[in-house]
Amino acid sequence: SGASALEARVEALNAATGRRIFGKSYSVSAAEARRLAHVVADEIVQAATGRPGFASSRLAVIGRRGTAKELFVCDSDGANLLQVTRDNSISLYPRWSPDRARIVYTSYIKRFPDVLMIELATGARTRIAGYPGLNAGGALSPDGRAAALVLSRDGNPDIYVKRLADGALSRITNTARAAESSPSWSPDGRQLVFVSDVSGRPQLYVVGRDGGAPRRITLRGSENVAPDWGPNGKIAHASRVGAVYQLAITDPATGETTPLALDGADWEDPSWARNGRHLAAVRRDTRGSAVYLVDSMGDPPIPLLTEGDWFSPAWSP
Repeated sequence: SGASALEARVEALNAATGRRIFGKSYSVSAAEARRLAHVVADEIVQAATGRPGFASSRLAVIGRRGTAKELFVCDSDGANLLQVTRDNSISLYPRWSPDRARIVYTSYIKRFPDVLMIELATGARTRIAGYPGLNAGGALSPDGRAAALVLSRDGNPDIYVKRLADGALSRITNTARAAESSPSWSPDGRQLVFVSDVSGRPQLYVVGRDGGAPRRITLRGSENVAPDWGPNGKIAHASRVGAVYQLAITDPATGETTPLALDGADWEDPSWARNGRHLAAVRRDTRGSAVYLVDSMGDPPIPLLTEGDWFSPAWSP
């Protein structure tokens, strides 16, 4: 390879049989060497397991800067941290577009919460929701054509779906004496999971894309919040057990909940990686909030962002 170019041939063998399971040549600029390493890792994982890797994915995350909370993005290992917003305001709850080109998030830049969408390449922003009252919870559907929102425009906070092409708004929940929050789409875009305190404490419910009667799916834990519906069909969330939140995974089809055995700190805001095995999540203790990579199969958590205070990680598709 020269000073400005990198050529590589990568092969992977089955350790047991010696059979080649992957072989490919690459030619990229030297500046792209790190990105190439992540792409190769994902392609080897795909060839060996039949499931996508996540090394070339990115994380959107909220970082505290003084009294402000700004939007950042970084590589899957926490490197190449890039500050996206410099609003000296509060940004919350980032979610990626399916094409990874945009991020939807809640912003207090105009003092009251709006849902904005920012183009990462240009920094151009579009306001998706700026109705009177609360605007939050923006999550783009898997096809990128609609956004699930939490709006209080008609009373207390409910779940709505907004069609982006023409702005048509559909009200999905209608609970007169309860509040809904944190919508997340099913992988096929036909359902939403969300949080509601209609039972008195926050619990997870599933509802159809076009509305209908919500179905409660969590029974374990006094509170269940921050759901993320993963590509494996399972919903990761934070579950309050005693005085702390711990991570848990619930099967929406059966209602079976599996807690993840971690330490005694608060664990919050899980987000599934695209391999359906790993999560990014926040570990919070008296020293602050850090983002960790969590293996749902039980390997020890790996720190990704620990210097400073970090919140609401979200994996790109």
